[in-house]
Amino acid sequence: MIVDNALYREGVRVPLGCDISDLTTVRSSATDGDFVWIGLHDPTEDEIDRVAKVFDLHGLAVEDALHAHQRPKLERYDGMLFLVLKTLWYVDEQDAVETGQISLFVGPDYVVSVRYGEGTELHSSRMHLEEHSKILEHGPTAVVYKICDTVVDGFLRVAASLEIDVDEVEASVFSPERTNDSIRIYTLKREIAEVRRAVLPLRDPLRRAAGGVVDGMDQKAAPYFRDVLDHLTRVAETVDTLDGLLSTAFDAHLARVSVQQNDDMRKISAGVGLVAMPTLVAGVYGMNFDHMPELHWMLGYPMAVGLMALSSLSALVFFKKSGWL
Repeated sequence: MIVDNALYREGVRVPLGCDISDLTTVRSSATDGDFVWIGLHDPTEDEIDRVAKVFDLHGLAVEDALHAHQRPKLERYDGMLFLVLKTLWYVDEQDAVETGQISLFVGPDYVVSVRYGEGTELHSSRMHLEEHSKILEHGPTAVVYKICDTVVDGFLRVAASLEIDVDEVEASVFSPERTNDSIRIYTLKREIAEVRRAVLPLRDPLRRAAGGVVDGMDQKAAPYFRDVLDHLTRVAETVDTLDGLLSTAFDAHLARVSVQQNDDMRKISAGVGLVAMPTLVAGVYGMNFDHMPELHWMLGYPMAVGLMALSSLSALVFFKKSGWL
């Protein structure tokens, strides 16, 4: 659906009084220096086709925008830029990173944003730009900057949430209690891989924009993109660090499991030893031969029981001193 449709002139929104779906009127009302920003959320194929006809969008870019599982990229078509961004948000209860997509069609006098997913909304970005007309005077480039900034800010929030969860995993792995952290470690590593797929491919487009070398974008906006690139670099470094910490935590978890298993085996062996020696004594005195020592002695039975108790006590003291129990 079309969620917003506006014409901007010298950094200010121009009220037209037409219906939000009236694309033709908004498009035809633009004069030199004006630009139009159309916002769509989870649009149907018919809605995108209608926008494509009004703004003469390239067919290949429209096809990519219809499929919400694209790799972040920046491509140039005839008189138009096509930028794909992946959006991220974190569901803490499930240790899950959810993804969406924003596709931007950028021309000299228009921006068409196509958003999929329930994450990063763009209404607040539009409101922020409308409150800062100096930024909006950069035209469509200002919209691209603000959307990139909003998306990367979402990356920072996701990275911060992942840091908290990784800290929890480290505390659990090195706690004195027995824990089973392997499943959670694997889940977090998988979600970090999802973040990587959104962050790493975006670095090249932002580097180009920060260097002012993207044809069709205002070079004066390069400092704004450098700020976004700095934030993106921080996210990439954080993700790499977290992935390394999880790998180390997993190795430590396996080492602790191995140590715990060795402790268990020592305790089991000690338990077997405590039972084996009394069993040996009982086995010897259970052999019913006529000429066994003390076989007909009145105190023979108490002596055998005492011998079994003494052997068990001796084994117990030995195992305690050696740390097996």
